[in-house]
Amino acid sequence: MLGVDFDLRQLRYFVAVAEELHFGRAAARLHIAQPALSRRIRALEDELKTPLFVRDRRTTVLTAAGEQLLADARDLLAAAEAVHRRVTAAAGAKPVLTVGFMPGIVVTPAVRELARHRPDVGVRLLRTSWHDQVAVLHDGRVDVGIVRLPVERRGLTVRPLFTEPRVVMVPATHRLAGEESVSITELAGEHLLQDPDAVPEWRDIAVELRAPGRPEVPRIHSVEEKLELVAAGAGISVIPRSTAMFYTRPDVIGIPVPDIAPNHVALAWLTARRSPLVDAFLDAAASLVPGSITTS
Repeated sequence: MLGVDFDLRQLRYFVAVAEELHFGRAAARLHIAQPALSRRIRALEDELKTPLFVRDRRTTVLTAAGEQLLADARDLLAAAEAVHRRVTAAAGAKPVLTVGFMPGIVVTPAVRELARHRPDVGVRLLRTSWHDQVAVLHDGRVDVGIVRLPVERRGLTVRPLFTEPRVVMVPATHRLAGEESVSITELAGEHLLQDPDAVPEWRDIAVELRAPGRPEVPRIHSVEEKLELVAAGAGISVIPRSTAMFYTRPDVIGIPVPDIAPNHVALAWLTARRSPLVDAFLDAAASLVPGSITTS
């Protein structure tokens, strides 16, 4: 499907837009101007002779061709990155550890701790999402991930780090927006913009799950997109407190829900690919967490 002169940078641009579903956010993530990004995507669509996105003034969604390219593009980029890392390692270049992390988690202290003990190691960071935090481990894009549980543990070793409370995100105009905290029962009549299994306490009492024809939950690729939907009044979402604090905006309010179970944060890596570099990062991350941490 791709021409021999296909540019991997162009592919990375496409993936950024596909994951953000917003040209402005994707441009900011890539550190390029939005018009330049739009030209790159149009050039890619011209080369492939098919539209990859359907866009209007308010929304951007993937076409069927775009969905297929996104699935393939991640594998292509991961393979290219793996080749680069193997070649540089063979050339005796400075070893590099790639760390994946979920939104709201601050990785800098662990990176600084690693640098203090292993100044010979370079670190790259990759922000992940609920949809790919495990995939990036399996396809080699990252060596170790700071993940939010639950995850599919097949082939992985998972080491707990810490837990944190979760909050419900509602529009600033919502009836509950002024409350210091809410009970899960007060959310029974709301529409949840995520898999109900992610909030079993809500699932057990939800009105809409007991009515015929539950409203469809759109596939959401990023926290930013989720908060856009909340702000627009499309529903509510339950997210970790640190994520809510990181993505502060005036039109969306986070309210503590004491009777929702906390989010569990953990380190994860492929059991078959554990290495001295991974061990060094595990030690650096564990030193920042109070108490003893044991491998599961």
